[in-house]
Amino acid sequence: MIDPLLRQPWLPDGRIVRLPGRGETFARVHQHADPAAPTLLLLHGWTASADLQFFTAYEALAEHYSFVAIDHRGHGRGIRSPDHFTLEDAADDAAALVRELGITQVITVGYSMGGPISMLLAYRHRALVSAMVVEATALEWRATRMERLRWKTVRLIGPVLRSWAYPAWVTIGIRRLLGSNHELMPYVPWLEAEMHRGHTLAIVHAGRALGRYDARPWVASLDVPAAALITTRDRLVKPRKQHALARALGAVEVEVPGDHLVPWVSPGAFSDATLAAVDLVTDRSSSPV
Repeated sequence: MIDPLLRQPWLPDGRIVRLPGRGETFARVHQHADPAAPTLLLLHGWTASADLQFFTAYEALAEHYSFVAIDHRGHGRGIRSPDHFTLEDAADDAAALVRELGITQVITVGYSMGGPISMLLAYRHRALVSAMVVEATALEWRATRMERLRWKTVRLIGPVLRSWAYPAWVTIGIRRLLGSNHELMPYVPWLEAEMHRGHTLAIVHAGRALGRYDARPWVASLDVPAAALITTRDRLVKPRKQHALARALGAVEVEVPGDHLVPWVSPGAFSDATLAAVDLVTDRSSSPV
């Protein structure tokens, strides 16, 4: 349980939403004062939650857009299911949430694993998606033998997440990543607590699902305006893979000089780039300032 006295960043209202036939999930929901403002659907990455992934961009996005941020099944406070995690189920969960909230169309913003979920959402529920932004993600992660082998070992993450030492490793890792004078240091206890919300087995299954994902056979059928945020120093999702996805989608590129954890390490740059990418697929980018 997260201590309510922990110092937290600004977070939009959260709610538990029952998705008929699927289960209960958690979502952040922000309604812009302008009812005509487009609605974004924020889709987080593997092992994260909506808050962990996007909290550094929430305020900037909230100034201009409505948005919904879902915790994927098995992650954060997302759906708990006895079924193995699939990216298709995660996409269908997101579609069910959008419909349950009475939203007719969204612009998807998918970071890392959220990119495949975003593409599957557009592929399976085309009428719901008006445009998409993909961030630090790829068409596939299985083109080489080494990549396929790496994903086969993802089961080893389970014992690590269940280890008695894992909380200490998380604390040390976050503090080393940020450094003592980083602007997010006041939120480290909150970050640590939020990282423990996920369900270990579901996260392992999600990793296996990513290892099987390959959108190359059908990506050409996704006829939606797109932008791609490229993390140019990314060691987890290589920039060449990110550029390949952008080309396949015909996406306009926005570059951020950072690694895969740029939302934490360089929150201002991530927030600005995310807003710029969203603006590129809406009318706001061409509107007078």
